[in-house]
Amino acid sequence: MRNPPPINKLNSFFLTLFFLSTSLLSLKTFKKVNIKDMRIYGSELFSKQAIVQNSSLNLPKSLILIEPKFIEEELKKNLSLEKVSIVRQVLPFGLKVLIKTRDPIAYGEKVSNGKKISGFIDANGFFIKKKYVENQDLKQLSIYVYGWQENFKKILSEILITQKKDGLELVKISFSPNGFITIEEKDLKTILLGFNPNIIKSQLKIISNLKDQLKKNKFAEKIDNIDLTDPNNPKIKVFKP
Repeated sequence: MRNPPPINKLNSFFLTLFFLSTSLLSLKTFKKVNIKDMRIYGSELFSKQAIVQNSSLNLPKSLILIEPKFIEEELKKNLSLEKVSIVRQVLPFGLKVLIKTRDPIAYGEKVSNGKKISGFIDANGFFIKKKYVENQDLKQLSIYVYGWQENFKKILSEILITQKKDGLELVKISFSPNGFITIEEKDLKTILLGFNPNIIKSQLKIISNLKDQLKKNKFAEKIDNIDLTDPNNPKIKVFKP
């Protein structure tokens, strides 16, 4: 009957095995990633080529030299994404790209280099290019946003969230190039909000109250427009008989 190997020899064997395996894994981090080593999850809209073309990711490149966070920010901006996560993997080797697209709740239009570009808007006020919207039924969208600009996102989101919460029926939200805001509501018609984004919450509260009061009094159909540029002095213009 053979004697079992000494404990110290077993320990040496496992230590050697562990060292070799970790060394091999470490070496793999220096291996160059090719486009075929990329796997995309969460959306079928984006190809591997689109990921490369819309970021500073130049392949082939050593796995360890790829900076996921920087590339993620580029892709979020360039592909109108809500979330994107890039994971460097040794087993299986390559890049794992997790994508979450934005959900449109309104049609949108912006001007870029003198040209009008049509797309969509999400609840956070982000503009989404048409080609980056998942296949879904968009016929239920009833709000149009005109004159979108990057610096209007926050106030636009405030308007969109409030209209859903308070039951407003917005038809149109317009931003002039210099930032004058006008909205159109199904019952209250045209509403002038003006330039000051800091008073939007009080303006939206007034609009919600007006809609409730005017509908109860059956007065809404007589309204031509409402001027809320000064929330402390709202002006309602009615059609003359």
